[in-house]
Amino acid sequence: MSLLVLSAADVERIVSAFAPSQLQSLMARVFVLLSSQSTEVNTPHRILISTSNHTALFMPSRIGCPSLLGTTVKVVSVPRSNEDARGLPASTLVLDEDTGAVKAIVNARSLTALRNAAGSLLSSNLVGLRTPKNIVAFGAGKQVEAHLDMHIRFFPSIKTCTIVNRSVNERAQSLKASLELRFSEISFFLLSSEISSSETTESPIKVALSAADLVVCATSATSPLFPSSWIRSGTHIILIGSYTPSMREADAELIRRSIPTSTDQLRRSYRAGDRVAQVLLVDSREACAGEAGELIDSDVKGDEVIEIGELVPHDSSGEPELGGLQHITTVCHTDDSGASQNDFVGPVTIFKSVGVGLQDVAIACAVVEMAEKEASIGTHILNYDTKSL
Repeated sequence: MSLLVLSAADVERIVSAFAPSQLQSLMARVFVLLSSQSTEVNTPHRILISTSNHTALFMPSRIGCPSLLGTTVKVVSVPRSNEDARGLPASTLVLDEDTGAVKAIVNARSLTALRNAAGSLLSSNLVGLRTPKNIVAFGAGKQVEAHLDMHIRFFPSIKTCTIVNRSVNERAQSLKASLELRFSEISFFLLSSEISSSETTESPIKVALSAADLVVCATSATSPLFPSSWIRSGTHIILIGSYTPSMREADAELIRRSIPTSTDQLRRSYRAGDRVAQVLLVDSREACAGEAGELIDSDVKGDEVIEIGELVPHDSSGEPELGGLQHITTVCHTDDSGASQNDFVGPVTIFKSVGVGLQDVAIACAVVEMAEKEASIGTHILNYDTKSL
């Protein structure tokens, strides 16, 4: 049996052909399966091993339904230093469904960020974000790059993008330059949180946040990145960085602003494409309850959140309804009827994601499937599992 090895360059070549709408649809199917509590999925809790330089995470997962069939194990190492400009070292093993042998090893440095960004873009569409003009992003790593790239490509209404990093280092400057090259029609700004974190009217971060329609947080922060009072009502906030109880990117006040009076009523009245004024979306209720520091710190109960898969239109079998899904993942050029408003105490929408292994199964298998169709992509190790005579 041969082994397919896909390098970072191979993966980049493959994923460049994926449109944001395709990736959203892929993640939508994953989240619907997760929320339906299907017996066709298996996502054991991730295993963490700490070393002096990094924390290694081992994440096995399986999707058993025919339309998304796959079994993978992702290994990702989170450095203790935030200065590694290459992103998180990560690889995904893809198993052969018949033999159980490893059939592919996929470089997952960019795939983790890509699948997270696709899920976040889906959340932006599910809450009815239509014509965002101003984005603020905290962090300067692969997660932020993927989130900004995907949202900017999907929403032609975006005019300004502010990147906030701990320092204006080489990585942050490189990210800004790369985005400016790709999106010359957008104004990009780079700010340092080290010199701009005080709550004053002069703070450039406060000024940027007060005008933001969308805020993306992708850091390893252990204390809130900004106060709730800097976020205006109607803003959509994506919290993607924290994944342990000790980490938090937003304060309890902002989290509470996203919780509606009745989540049951929201589920009953929700229609795809509607503007949602207030909701706390999560990728996995169970995972966030144990790992999301912001939600734990805010004492958020299970019935106060809605899983993103619960809002994706789907039929009785759990498969997403193509019509409703297409409506969500199609760019809308009309004005927002419920866009951000000029008060700073009212409702907001939040998507909190700690990442689920099923996303890795879907994205890795999609990449391998594409590589298998293109014989020229990747390195094939023949007779990998055969003894030499």
